[in-house]
Amino acid sequence: MKYRQLTTEQFKGLHEEFSLFLASQSIDAKEWKQIKEKKPVVATEEMNVFSDVVWDDVLTKTAYVEHFSEKSVNLFKCENEEIHRIAIKISKDINLLEQKGFEWLMQNPLDNAVEIFKGSKPYKGERNIEVFDLIEKGSVISKGEIFEYFNELIS
Repeated sequence: MKYRQLTTEQFKGLHEEFSLFLASQSIDAKEWKQIKEKKPVVATEEMNVFSDVVWDDVLTKTAYVEHFSEKSVNLFKCENEEIHRIAIKISKDINLLEQKGFEWLMQNPLDNAVEIFKGSKPYKGERNIEVFDLIEKGSVISKGEIFEYFNELIS
């Protein structure tokens, strides 16, 4: 397995797509029920293959991810060949996980308590696996507005 199996909740949300996936392999609802009951290893393998297909699709479309903690923000722009990062550290008594702290940062990006670092690097391995790793470590997929805001600010 390339990534990780989707959660039960994610499978429920993708029920229709999973049904189409099974149908593409000539597995109908009745046969799927039998496979789950009598061949749980095969059922798990099918779910793993589907999970990888979904993750690959999502990750290929992912252009930005971001990770917030109380005192720092890491913003990533995920291009095809390299990843760009803007790291922001706050040395003031502000919690960036709270709305008030986030709003302060957005209104005071050039304050002396704000340090901004920027860098880029090529992927060490496969792009999607590196983006997936960021997500597994707590980053979330974003539309990139915050990245682009700070990118404009420091360019």
